[in-house]
Amino acid sequence: MTTEFTLLSSLDASERRQVLASCTPRRFKRREVLCHEGDPGDCLHLVKSGLLLIRVATPLGYTATLNMIGPGDSFGELALLSPDARRTATVEAAENAETLTLSRSQLEVLRAANPGIDRMLTASLVAQIRRLSATVLEALYLPVETRVIRRLANLARIYGGPAPIAEIRLTQDDLASMAGTTRVTANRVLRDLEDRGIVALRRGRIIVTDRAKLAAAAATP
Repeated sequence: MTTEFTLLSSLDASERRQVLASCTPRRFKRREVLCHEGDPGDCLHLVKSGLLLIRVATPLGYTATLNMIGPGDSFGELALLSPDARRTATVEAAENAETLTLSRSQLEVLRAANPGIDRMLTASLVAQIRRLSATVLEALYLPVETRVIRRLANLARIYGGPAPIAEIRLTQDDLASMAGTTRVTANRVLRDLEDRGIVALRRGRIIVTDRAKLAAAAATP
């Protein structure tokens, strides 16, 4: 099945074909690092398969997991607009993954020939600003329990697709980092969800057994 990349959705069919034809396929093994925080931002990645963790170093020296992305997602596109841009996060493969990469020089050639590429980059910037704004609003105004449940519901979507049950192969520490809270708090929320028959907790895994109930809980502020 062909992967539909969100980043390319504003392009017409001809422009999408040109972008994809210019890309270089790459493969990464589970736990392999695609790029480190602070590395030069020399290419963008379109995620063809697999799951990637986005991580940053905190001022206290810990590593925080900010997000997970999967097929159809991308990262690094905005770094290509500045020649001295640096990666703002470390990206690690949570499982075997494939990406399509596009270098800065390749992007410049495409931009010169296709005005739609600039529209694509503008749309990507707008989408990122909206996501960041939503994240800030959640952190400021939503209870921590709701943040944990919403991160969990998003992970269930990524891991489970259309399936009624989703097995999330991440630790509670990862979930806590994504929700901006502690492992103790995340564990308390997960235990409550387990008592309600929504999840089952296993070592290194969180199994969402009732995604409909989880989605309903996530929709409640």
